[in-house]
Amino acid sequence: MVNYIWACMAIIGIVYAMFNGTMEDVNKALFESADSAVTLSIGLISVLVFWLGMMKVAEAAGILKFLIRIFRPIIEKLFPDIPRDHPAMGYILSNIVANMFGLGNAATPMGIKAMEQMKVLSGTDTASRSMITFLAINTSGLTLVPTTVIAIRMQYDSVSPTEIVGTTIITSLIATMSALIIDRYYYYKSVRRDNK
Repeated sequence: MVNYIWACMAIIGIVYAMFNGTMEDVNKALFESADSAVTLSIGLISVLVFWLGMMKVAEAAGILKFLIRIFRPIIEKLFPDIPRDHPAMGYILSNIVANMFGLGNAATPMGIKAMEQMKVLSGTDTASRSMITFLAINTSGLTLVPTTVIAIRMQYDSVSPTEIVGTTIITSLIATMSALIIDRYYYYKSVRRDNK
C-alpha cells in the first residue's frame, strides 16, 4: 500500500511540474538530492562501522553479557511464555541491547532470528503473544544513543549533534511504555473476550 502512495505522489508531482512549467527544477532537484543521498550514505557507513566495532569491543569485554544479565529479569516478565533457556530469549535480549545503542542494522538479524525461534516455539503461522510484544517493543524503538541521527546531524554540520540524546531517551521511554501498555491492554481484552 505504501508503494502505491509513493508512486501516486511521484506521478502527481511530475504531472504538476509538466503543466506548471517547472520540470527543469524537478530534474535539478532529483540530481542534487541523489548526490546528497550518496554523500550522506558514505558518512553513515563510517559511523555505523565505528559503532559496530564498539559493539564488538563491548561484546569481547563482557559488557553486552552484563547488560543482558541486567535486562533478563525484565524480559522474562515481558515474555512469560518463552522458556528461560530458549534461544529466542538470547536473540530478543541481543536485539534490544543493539537497538538501545541505535544500531538498528546490527539488531535486525537478531530480531529476525528471535521471530523465527518464537515461530518454532508457537508451532503455528499465527503471531503468538510473544511475537506481538516483541514487535511492539521493536516498533517503539527504545534508544539510549541514537547513533544514526547523530551521524546525520554531524554530516550536515550541526553545532551540537549529540544534544538530542536526552530528548531521545525520554521520548523512546515514553513510546516503549505506551507500546507495552497498549500491547497488554489488547492482550487481556482478547483473553476476557475468549473466556466469555
